[in-house]
Amino acid sequence: MIKITKVNIYNFENAIRGARNPMNSWDRTDSYYNPDGQYILGENDLQLALKLCKAGTDHRKFMRQIIVSADIYAPLYWWKEFDTYKIGTTANSTSTMHKIHTKKFEPDDFSHDRLDEESEKILLDLLNFLEKIREKYNESKDKSEWYKIIQLLPSSYNQLRTCTMTYENLTSMYNARKSHKLYEWREFCEWLKTLPYANELIIEQE
Repeated sequence: MIKITKVNIYNFENAIRGARNPMNSWDRTDSYYNPDGQYILGENDLQLALKLCKAGTDHRKFMRQIIVSADIYAPLYWWKEFDTYKIGTTANSTSTMHKIHTKKFEPDDFSHDRLDEESEKILLDLLNFLEKIREKYNESKDKSEWYKIIQLLPSSYNQLRTCTMTYENLTSMYNARKSHKLYEWREFCEWLKTLPYANELIIEQE
């Protein structure tokens, strides 16, 4: 499973203005803010953005200046792959090191929506065992018990991270992951399509 909330997009105006710096063409800017505060690309600015995108990464530097912030709740096995995108991304996560023992283990703390009945039972048995260890650790503060939790914790454990990315990062992610075997990636790519001008600046640039 994957959930993406609290989405904000920043710096569109500055990115487009900067894209006009090389040719001193600021007078051709025709973008504006609508009554809802959304930045709307005018035809001139949109055509420039498309031209730069098609010219390749060296020319579409403005894409690195469009910032997306979002809260992403996803399993560790997905985060392991997300973490390959280090350049231009930042994330603050909830901490398994400091907080894994503070909350009772429950099935919905894990991605288990693709499990059959037998697999679900195995997960529940493991959660019951983890819960016993957690209670023992909270009573004794014996670090060996804490290590058991960390080393037995399934990669399906869901973690919340507040992430910042750029449109350039998202372009790389979409191109590489849109048909990935993990459905979480495919859902992420579907979410990506909902961002302003994602279709023009990201999707159509394949």
